[in-house]
Amino acid sequence: MLKPSDFNSVSLSDRGFFTRHYELYPQVHSDNTFTNMICWNPYAHYRFAFGKDNIILSSTIEGKTRYRPPIGPHSPALLADLLEVAAKSEDEHPLMILDPETKAWISDLYPQLRLHPERKYFDYVYLASDLADLPGKKYLTIRHQLNKFQRTCSPLIEAITEDNIGEIRDFLDLWCDWKDCDSDPMLAHEKEAVSFAISHFQELKLSGLAIRANGKIGAISLFEGLNKDTALVHFEKGLPDCKGIYRAINAETAKILAKKYTYINRESDLGVEGIREAKMRYHPHHMVEVHLIRREDLEKIL
Repeated sequence: MLKPSDFNSVSLSDRGFFTRHYELYPQVHSDNTFTNMICWNPYAHYRFAFGKDNIILSSTIEGKTRYRPPIGPHSPALLADLLEVAAKSEDEHPLMILDPETKAWISDLYPQLRLHPERKYFDYVYLASDLADLPGKKYLTIRHQLNKFQRTCSPLIEAITEDNIGEIRDFLDLWCDWKDCDSDPMLAHEKEAVSFAISHFQELKLSGLAIRANGKIGAISLFEGLNKDTALVHFEKGLPDCKGIYRAINAETAKILAKKYTYINRESDLGVEGIREAKMRYHPHHMVEVHLIRREDLEKIL
């Protein structure tokens, strides 16, 4: 019987365990990735249990715990145990489903269980070639902005390595000053997450890109493989000094990733209107939907 006490905190030493498991059970949504969990751990307090060859994840934000379905060979008994645990959570939506295959499985087992789509958590997935080449009329404005950036900002592209990590940290400080992170708790958490990724860049086996504009680092991206055909861009940050630099870091990152991957996952918009508009402007190929289950609906079937 699954119990809350079976869950342990996600730590950096668990990376190999998650990597091996996800090779068998590839993920499609960014939220379950090890890098996401370990970088955002101070905010979301990720925990995991392992049983019947399945990983079961949870996150606790502001004292409320939300669970994800088991990741591994389907076990109706384990799922039933998890539903009982989730029903005792104080979260109004204590179960989050992050992939269509699991959604179909749960709907088949529990057809009376209502699943509620939560748009702000949908991941945006693009054709890598679209982001790299920006083809056709639908990307005309973005191409114009990139051309102007190239003419006015003297950009230089470089990989993130141990040699420039110090400058990347300085860049993050400037970015946070510009965004006034101290006045926004979520931005402060985001800076903490990016800083962790930079500090543990080698251990997390991340890749990264920086753009120098007029000699100074003005934008960065951090990315890795999500599954065999999809890359995941975890972080993309830029300063406002050179207009178009966000367009540039997006395109330059895509040019690298398009050599190996068909798709690029650029995570969700968290319901922020400006971010949603920016992500839609790049014409996603598809979305990775997220569905929530209400606690009251769980209680009805138990």
